[in-house]
Amino acid sequence: MVSECDCTLIGMGRGVTQILKESQSATDSVPISEECPDPEEYSSLNPDALQTIYPLQADSWKALIEHIELLYQEYRDKSTLQEIETRRQQDAYVHTEHQLDSQNNEEIPTKEAPLNTQENRPPPPLNRLQSSGSNFNLWQDLPEIRNSGVLDILQPEEIKLQEAMFELVTSEASYYKSLSLMVSLFVENENLKSALNQSEAHFLFSNILEVLVTSERFLLDLEQRIEENIVISDVCDIIYQHAVSHFGVYITYVCNQTYQERTYRNLLQEKAVFREVISELELNPKCKGLPFSSFLILPFQRITRLKLLVQNILTKVPERSERENTALQAHRELEKVVRACNEGVRKMSRTEQLISIEKTLEFKIKSVPIISHSRWLLKQGELQQMSGPKTSRTLRTKKLFRTVYLFLFNDLLLMCKQLASDRYQVFESAARGLLRVEELEDQGQALANVFILRLLENVDEREVTYMLKATSQSEMKRWMTSLAPNRRTKFVSLTSRLLDCPQMQCVHSYVAQEPDELSLELADILNVLDKTDDGWIFGERLHDQERGWFPSSVGEEILNPEIRTQNLKECFRVHKSEDGSQNKDRRKLGSRTRQ
Repeated sequence: MVSECDCTLIGMGRGVTQILKESQSATDSVPISEECPDPEEYSSLNPDALQTIYPLQADSWKALIEHIELLYQEYRDKSTLQEIETRRQQDAYVHTEHQLDSQNNEEIPTKEAPLNTQENRPPPPLNRLQSSGSNFNLWQDLPEIRNSGVLDILQPEEIKLQEAMFELVTSEASYYKSLSLMVSLFVENENLKSALNQSEAHFLFSNILEVLVTSERFLLDLEQRIEENIVISDVCDIIYQHAVSHFGVYITYVCNQTYQERTYRNLLQEKAVFREVISELELNPKCKGLPFSSFLILPFQRITRLKLLVQNILTKVPERSERENTALQAHRELEKVVRACNEGVRKMSRTEQLISIEKTLEFKIKSVPIISHSRWLLKQGELQQMSGPKTSRTLRTKKLFRTVYLFLFNDLLLMCKQLASDRYQVFESAARGLLRVEELEDQGQALANVFILRLLENVDEREVTYMLKATSQSEMKRWMTSLAPNRRTKFVSLTSRLLDCPQMQCVHSYVAQEPDELSLELADILNVLDKTDDGWIFGERLHDQERGWFPSSVGEEILNPEIRTQNLKECFRVHKSEDGSQNKDRRKLGSRTRQ
């Protein structure tokens, strides 16, 4: 049974142009201000020099778009790798500078001492696209920009903002190119069509044609904005419009992910003709060696990346300006779309998981209904329960411990005895909000990795205490963090609003293997909340405040305290609308009139 969020299958015979025409009437559903743009919006521009700025010819822009050679998969990887490398350079520069300052403080300064030009050079700016030989295009490198003299007029802050907006546009063009290739090479391939029945085609491609139309419509509006003036006035008003009116197609596509992955896996295993066709199509030079699966995940990657690109713009617009207000609202709408995508995927997988768990349980105590729309599994696994008198003699015997199996949900704990054939007998339960944990320290080897779990009220309305032993320090801390999420961690959390905290950036992507782990993308920035001696870190990702465990090997520590402070300040600014600004009167979005 397919849920409502999967929607109906788009007829594979309908073309992109037809779908675009059918939905054209929805384009203007969001009201736009008819007022002309205020020159004051160009806060860093000399008003006397505004006349030197002229429209970018459509031919020039179309030529630029046509010469974008990178598919979005390549564009995204190169962009994030460049972002990581730039942060490394900034971090290494300031760290070296601090070392030099420390050394200089040990010496007696003299007035005749010459300035060290290397030491006083400013750190490299964070520019995602600046990379020789990367096939990226910078706004400031456009011939029209160089020849206009506008770079001599704009302040550095405005140039950085222009680059951030320009990156969003060019990356959308690269994304549209990849989507178009997916449709023309895979979706519309006659051999692949004949290998799939209607249901398989639906689960595999869902509403990808609608996603393609949405990207085309979005890119056309972005193109029109750039053609108006070589100095981009704004793009976030356009993003807001499309997020409200059109980006719902992303939710439909991403919610189908569970069925898509299952269908793709089954087809590879059971249909030889499907495997042969896909393998042949992947060898097409247009694919540039990229697998078919990388095209299937394009929409989810793009909608999450789009939110990050808007965050990048938001950190560069003047504070308390109209452009900041527009960026905040665009970010808020994108956040709604991304959250709906995540919740849609999680809802399907969580329900299936609850059904599977319930089939394995039998209750020795009063039974508890497991399946609930508001419940999901946080962690499960074995621990050793300490039993009997805690004397020095019994501590040396293995009879002190017995194996227990825990199922921890977001609102419920079940403690079980494992039976044969993967079945479990529940002997204890309690609400998660009534759990408390305490670590035992300096108790010797016998009590290493042992913690106390206190049930303030169990199913029999009694307070009960258990001593549980984990196999490692990381397992113990992960259980303690999951059982009592509000316990104080070793380091400060984002919500404390302190302007320094241990931080890491992700340099190797990581896919969560357990429910309490956090999947990471390249260039993610995280606050370090806790860490273990055996290589695990409990972190909080800055751009969405998601928490979880991950191996320390996938990240690099950010040593520069100035960069850490800047990261936190930018995060606070991006999310300040969630702290009460949504209660203020909203100004109307948009500074352009659509003709």
